[in-house]
Amino acid sequence: MATILNIDTSTTACSAALTADGLVLAHYETFEPQQHAALISDYIKACLDHAADHDMKLDAVAVTLGPGSYTGLRIGLSEAKGLAYALGIPLIGLSTLEVMATGVMFGHPEIFDEAEADGREVLLTPMIDARRMEVFTAVYTLGLEPVMEPAPLILSPESYEQERERGRLVIFGDGSDKARELLPDALWIEGIVPLATEMQALADRAWARRDFVDTAYATPMYLKEFQASTPRNPLA
Repeated sequence: MATILNIDTSTTACSAALTADGLVLAHYETFEPQQHAALISDYIKACLDHAADHDMKLDAVAVTLGPGSYTGLRIGLSEAKGLAYALGIPLIGLSTLEVMATGVMFGHPEIFDEAEADGREVLLTPMIDARRMEVFTAVYTLGLEPVMEPAPLILSPESYEQERERGRLVIFGDGSDKARELLPDALWIEGIVPLATEMQALADRAWARRDFVDTAYATPMYLKEFQASTPRNPLA
């Protein structure tokens, strides 16, 4: 099993974790927003120090590529690229939405009993806030097969019509509160954010498959173009 440094800076949380042999060996995270640039380098160094103290060789670096915060994604990918290049090891790129779905599968098994009570298929539906009534979202089976591919979506009562006919949506993520009144038949899980500790299963799978991204040319998966807002004039 590979020793992998996992990095996530895709949303308001910021985290790094060292994993190997199915275990999280060291992890650091903050849930304070806008701390990514200040803290992620220290988190990475702490994980690398743990590996060095235990005579462990790093085999790969994994990073969430998005969707998520434009600034956060750039910070995390830049750190991951620099480290992978400097150490001459592969770079693994993961979907933020898949990381969230994996965290729910392993961390909240109780929700599936409720979702399956009526005999319907469970469909994992992560949502990342994209401002106003828009979210970045996807829909996955419990095998992480995409029923709806990752995309930006403006929420309405008609959202996920085909997916709701197929099964029971289990909705989570920092964009999910927007959908509560629109999708009353769904199930909800609070407090889900992507974390580096939840990247392990996906990173190990990518390692086993040799599913790496190009260290030089990897880019974040924004899903939509960046739209800069005009700062308000406090004197106006």
